Amino acid sequence: MTLTIRRGGAPEDVAAIGELHARSRRSAYRELLTPQELAEITAADQQAKWARRWAVEADTHRLHLAVRGDTVLGFCYLGPAGAEEQAPAGTGMLNAIHVRPDAVGSGVGLALMNTCLAEFAALGHHRAMLYVVSDNTRARRFYERGGWAADGVTRTTPIGPADVPVVRYARPIP
Repeated sequence: MTLTIRRGGAPEDVAAIGELHARSRRSAYRELLTPQELAEITAADQQAKWARRWAVEADTHRLHLAVRGDTVLGFCYLGPAGAEEQAPAGTGMLNAIHVRPDAVGSGVGLALMNTCLAEFAALGHHRAMLYVVSDNTRARRFYERGGWAADGVTRTTPIGPADVPVVRYARPIP
């Protein structure tokens, strides 16, 4: 079956990405978090977080799903850079790309990244930023291959019950 990228936002989409996000995080961070911390990353919690977030951000953000048949293989979420980033006007924020663990390396992530770049361009953004977990070398390599580079900004962000260091990447939008 063909991979399709489609715009999301229906309640069932938000539920699907919550489940996928929990699976993706547990897989990606299994060497960074303790088993107890990983166990606290649940589909129910992620679904609730995404439902709350989408209820507030649906007008300003974009959600895209990568699907094959009826199966959601990944998603991306983007919007404007927040005021806390002190970014110039026309800067977007790639908030998330997550892919089912069994679909990593199959081109789903690249298709989602390309969708995000096209969406940023369509929205008139000339630059985009994202945060990636500092110790997530697989994700960092993925973004670097896509033209992203660390810009020197670091902070911590909660993943499950743990606060982990993240680094900001940026790139121009063609």
